[in-house]
Amino acid sequence: MKADPFISCRPQNSYMHERKNFNTDKAPRLNDIFPQAVIAGNYIFLSGMAGVVPRTGKLISDSFEEQTRQAFLNIKIILEEAGSDLSKVVKTTIFMVAGHDFAIINKVYPEFFPNNAPARSVPQVLPFPGGILVSVECIATLK
Repeated sequence: MKADPFISCRPQNSYMHERKNFNTDKAPRLNDIFPQAVIAGNYIFLSGMAGVVPRTGKLISDSFEEQTRQAFLNIKIILEEAGSDLSKVVKTTIFMVAGHDFAIINKVYPEFFPNNAPARSVPQVLPFPGGILVSVECIATLK
């Protein structure tokens, strides 16, 4: 039997096994079933965030651009409350309903990541419920 070359690279007692759910009242929580984020080791993994206004729990508008901007504002709040910030984001995934809105994402993205932008994926998806046009998730470091 051939040895697995990756086993020696894997930590035996990885701190990534230690994880905790994170939520803040300062950002909208779209669902009580899953948390706004999960902290594992030195990373924070944010669940998909829509363009919902924290105070009202309603979509900011039916504008793709405004929903995208609000989703990133919500992400900023969650990251900061958890001890991170946008400069520590290493990966974003932006799920959008309409493919023609890609140019708008490219317009809004630099507002939040003006330098050294994180890796990004932007798949087009089937419509979300409730008029949501975009959902953004990300991975960031805590330190």
